[in-house]
Amino acid sequence: MKVLLIKTSSMGDVIHTLPALTDAARAFPGIRFDWVVEEGFAEIPAWHPAVERVIPVAIRRWRKNLWKTLKNGEWRQFKQRLREGDYDLVIDAQGLLKSAWLTRYCRAPVAGLDRDSAREPLASRFYDRTFHVPKEQHALERVRQLFAQALGYPLPDSIGDYGLERAALAEPSATPYIVFLHGTTWASKHWPEADWRALAERLSADGWAIRLPWGNPGEKARAERIAAGLHGVEVLPRLNIVGVARVLAGARACVAVDTGLGHLAAALDVPSISLYGPTRPGRVGAYGKGQVHLCASGPNAGSGDRDKPCFEGLDAVRVYPELQRLLAENP
Repeated sequence: MKVLLIKTSSMGDVIHTLPALTDAARAFPGIRFDWVVEEGFAEIPAWHPAVERVIPVAIRRWRKNLWKTLKNGEWRQFKQRLREGDYDLVIDAQGLLKSAWLTRYCRAPVAGLDRDSAREPLASRFYDRTFHVPKEQHALERVRQLFAQALGYPLPDSIGDYGLERAALAEPSATPYIVFLHGTTWASKHWPEADWRALAERLSADGWAIRLPWGNPGEKARAERIAAGLHGVEVLPRLNIVGVARVLAGARACVAVDTGLGHLAAALDVPSISLYGPTRPGRVGAYGKGQVHLCASGPNAGSGDRDKPCFEGLDAVRVYPELQRLLAENP
């Protein structure tokens, strides 16, 4: 069986789709998937053994340069790749108008969420087969349920398996280390820099090495301030997704704010502590074995506010013993 999967973004959403592929591959040995995904995340689907071909799409970039996209032939080439695929089924796991629109160029029945389940109900009008999946649950489990219904197999009752080989990705290291994922999008999701520094000081005094990735000049400057003068605390060079995945795969543990890379750490079975201020982990938190969610308790906590500080009640003094316990439980 050959299936085209449409799940374009974000990083967390893409990662949350991987266990559904594992379920399907176990139910139907030999099933193969082609995956349409935003070009910035194109490396991730290729890590799953059931994915045969990754088809990058650049909706974000194309919208900004529509005339250039039409003129240089990128859009035409993308449509051709969809039309030439000999698929038994197309699954739109995004449930948005932008993803549903892409299914118009596929020559196979299209399955997706019904109007009561999709994030954008109008998207369901593009599907030949629709399925109801309750919203009040984790996003990863929703995708697993959609796949089980669309492909016709019983949903496993076990925890979702991302299907990634951590050992194959891991960066060799003679020194055990912990990764700090300190970068994120919203201003309110940033854990206070003073707490990152305090946690780094305590771990460095305990003899732990710490690695700090970064993705932009502001994050690099923060990483350098966190690491300044501390033994064993290293600011990494700028890395792409594959490079960060290799660092994460080799880590003993990870401390992360609410960010896509935190989901990547969970997918690689890296024991992690995820820190939540304005958001809550119930529907989109880091999912998997060895995942600890710590939530702020102040007046703005869980508010969804993108700008106001939201980490009252969640400081380094609270995080440090939780990390010690996590390390002891996952030697």
